Amino acid sequence: MKKQHHTLISRKTIGHIIFWCVMLIYYISSAWPHESDKVFLFERMFSKTSVQIILSYLFIYLLIPLFIDKKRRVVFTILSLLAIYNAYVMHTAIRCFYLLPKYPEVYRYRPPLEFVERITNVYAFIGSITELIFPAIILIVIDYYRKQKELISLKEQKRSTELRLLKHQLNPHFLFNTLNNLYSLSLKKSERTPEVIEKLSDILDYILYKCDANYVSIANEVKLIDNYISLEKVRYGKRLNIKFDYEVKEEFKIAPLLLLTLVENAFKHGVKQEIKIASIDIQLRIKGEEIIFMIENTKPDIKTKESKKQRPSIGLRNIEKQLQLLYPQNQYKLKIEESTKSYKVNLNLFANGI
Repeated sequence: MKKQHHTLISRKTIGHIIFWCVMLIYYISSAWPHESDKVFLFERMFSKTSVQIILSYLFIYLLIPLFIDKKRRVVFTILSLLAIYNAYVMHTAIRCFYLLPKYPEVYRYRPPLEFVERITNVYAFIGSITELIFPAIILIVIDYYRKQKELISLKEQKRSTELRLLKHQLNPHFLFNTLNNLYSLSLKKSERTPEVIEKLSDILDYILYKCDANYVSIANEVKLIDNYISLEKVRYGKRLNIKFDYEVKEEFKIAPLLLLTLVENAFKHGVKQEIKIASIDIQLRIKGEEIIFMIENTKPDIKTKESKKQRPSIGLRNIEKQLQLLYPQNQYKLKIEESTKSYKVNLNLFANGI
């Protein structure tokens, strides 16, 4: 990690060195045909570039972080003008007290260069502002673009991490209970043992290896739910009355495991604590460009303290987070209806939002 950090810093430093070399070459080449003394030309442009370097990094590392980023714009404006004026004075001083004495022949046929007169000339100062801050503006824009790019990259990494975590929140109790049921069936040498193994294998294979994409075929999700229901039927037997009615098209895409989370939720809150017969009704339809999903489960007659604490469930919070991450605004509708006897969830997804 440290090595990568240092590499990034060195790349940035090299980039800035190249930038200033290009600026210096640009200044020299622009004035090259008009200046006979090339050594003077180099020293003049080097001194100008040096002043611009100081001014640029004063903006980037001091004024912008301390004032613009903290919304202190008035103070920033005042201090910026002072910084530019100081740079102007510095540049004028170099010309008057270093270049003029060293190259008197160059300045012999030019307008008089008086230090006090120059630094008190408002028009001369205003005219030099753009020239002095031009490189700083370029660097500030580049730095802003780089930060925005890093921010977008970090947001995307965070989003991908959240999605991976949300996608892999299959209830561990389901796996534990399925393995227990499988063990019991194997002891009884039941003919259903291979079927249960196959369906559990399909579920794990799909969740672990086949749903890494943001959107998957809805037909695969239907198969996943079918396998899940089949395994839960083995567990609950005659205690469960479930109907899964669907009509889908292969080409339609959906965020993976969204619907399974809702099905898991119905089993957890509608079947697990029911001592009589529990009912779950699931309907899935494609209407135009819209995916319509409805799941309704009966609520157990016995309401324990534990069941009350489970609302709102982790599963539904998981669903809401995934919807916010994967579906643009107004491209989904999630409606929850709860009565004394049932719990119903309606989810509408618009395929054109993907």
